[in-house]
Amino acid sequence: MKKLTDILKGVEIIKTVGLTDIGINSLQFDSRNVNDGDLFIAIKGTQVDGHSYIEKAIQSGSKVILCEILPEQKKGITYVQVNNSSKAFGTTASNFYHFPSSKLKLVGITGTNGKTTIASLLHELFQNLGYPSGLLSTIQNKIDNKVFSATHTTPDPVQINELLNQMVNEGCEFCFMEVSSHAIDQDRIAGLEFTGGIFTNLSHDHLDYHINFDNYLKAKKKFFDELPTKAFALTNTDDKNGKIMLQNTRAKRKSYSLKSASDFKCKIIENHFDGLLLNINGQEFCSNLIGNFNAYNLLAVYATAVLLGEETTEVLTALSNLETVEGRFDYIRSGNNIVGIVDYAHSPDALKNVLDTIDSIRTHNETLITVFGAGGDRDKQKRPLMGKVACEKSDKVILTSDNPRSEVPEKIMKDIEKGIEAQYSNRVISITNRKEAIKAACSFARNGDIILVAGKGHEKYQEIKGIKHPFDDKEILKNYLLTNINTN
Repeated sequence: MKKLTDILKGVEIIKTVGLTDIGINSLQFDSRNVNDGDLFIAIKGTQVDGHSYIEKAIQSGSKVILCEILPEQKKGITYVQVNNSSKAFGTTASNFYHFPSSKLKLVGITGTNGKTTIASLLHELFQNLGYPSGLLSTIQNKIDNKVFSATHTTPDPVQINELLNQMVNEGCEFCFMEVSSHAIDQDRIAGLEFTGGIFTNLSHDHLDYHINFDNYLKAKKKFFDELPTKAFALTNTDDKNGKIMLQNTRAKRKSYSLKSASDFKCKIIENHFDGLLLNINGQEFCSNLIGNFNAYNLLAVYATAVLLGEETTEVLTALSNLETVEGRFDYIRSGNNIVGIVDYAHSPDALKNVLDTIDSIRTHNETLITVFGAGGDRDKQKRPLMGKVACEKSDKVILTSDNPRSEVPEKIMKDIEKGIEAQYSNRVISITNRKEAIKAACSFARNGDIILVAGKGHEKYQEIKGIKHPFDDKEILKNYLLTNINTN
């Protein structure tokens, strides 16, 4: 139990009604989870306004209400009025768990692509260097070597601070955290003290939420604008938005690139299915990872480790032993030399990057078959763009279902087809059942061909009409490839 007065430290309060010298058992923003003695935080969400559930929270036992609009006041209830409930939620959560982000070195990674790979590689790297570390990512959360399931790219403030507090208690010295644009915009990271921030790139994604690209850009930039003076801000200057991220930051400005002038520079010497040979700031090393985009990811990891005080040779040695992150250019090879690749690419730019990487490695004597779809109830503008990219850069394309959610899969596939130019129409077929689509790709493939299954990556489910059905792209692809469905 924590005192309300301690929990409210640093919160910008407009007005307080009632007693503040009282104990709080926990913080809740969902009235369904409120128990006796909890503080209920009424947040205006994109779908639901928590102010509508204040009465229900009180009936469930909440004695303290934090809100933006004061309701009709009840005897024995304390009301705390603030300008921004979401921001106050982050600060109160940090206070409730004794400000854990100040007790370790917290590094946030944001951008359209590369967040999961960079965060995961940093965690593995620092574990290998002998530092107990934490990870908050799309795939999973980790406290040292203990794995916890992840439900969001960036959890809510209570979950974040609870996990960070556990990391501190378990002796972690570092935490590497994916920071989504939604989380920044919704102030889910308010109250956190970051040691550093990394910007990867910015391209078309999440416009169902942000409405336009400018809002998306501003959300990412807000993260860097709010970094403290003692932190570092590391950005990819090969992306035109990299310098924009640094414009108003108080943090130490650092850059990385493959093409432009920067503090940390990388050159690709060799790039093939067995890995990369890179030169970083004059030092060569081999990596098990594949592709140009992974050269950027590895460079960001290297730069971050150096900025955190690690010795360059030790970092490169440890980097050379890191393996591919699950669902990120995750590939297998069949007995008849068919290469199967599973990747999370679910935006036009991400799909283009993966296909460009394959193109830079392939001989063009083989056939490249791409299987993909698009998520339902999400940014519809990107669907035709993905169709255009896939058909321009693949020899055959199989359109299929992704996570249709509440939408009709065939309707999503029709949206994708709108971007396919007439000259490429003979390359495309549609198979709604994703398992059958992957099976068909394997049956079409001949010796040496390449199959890309894109969109779901690490996910172990397919969401249809509110139900998550077990589904694993890699296991299905592996099953059909390695059981020799195609004997040619």
